[in-house]
Amino acid sequence: MSDAIRRVARPARLNNITRCQPLAAPARFSWRRLWRGLQQSFRLMVGVHDYQNYLQHMQHHHPDLTPMSEREFHRYCLDARFPSQAGKLGKCPC
Repeated sequence: MSDAIRRVARPARLNNITRCQPLAAPARFSWRRLWRGLQQSFRLMVGVHDYQNYLQHMQHHHPDLTPMSEREFHRYCLDARFPSQAGKLGKCPC
């Protein structure tokens, strides 16, 4: 098979991957990790945000900032989901 046919048959991005370092092995399957991910997804779907994840995020990415209290965090999440400022759609201003 000529080189021109090989280049057409195999996209260039695949050629680059095989020339570079091999792909990392996939992480081992864990029922516990799957269950935790599903729990978090369902909580976010119904509007319950995870304060512990927020604290971990703040500790790792913003150590110089003070995190919100749990009450402030939940108020912030509610305001982000249902804005109550005048002129915005969301809660009824009555």
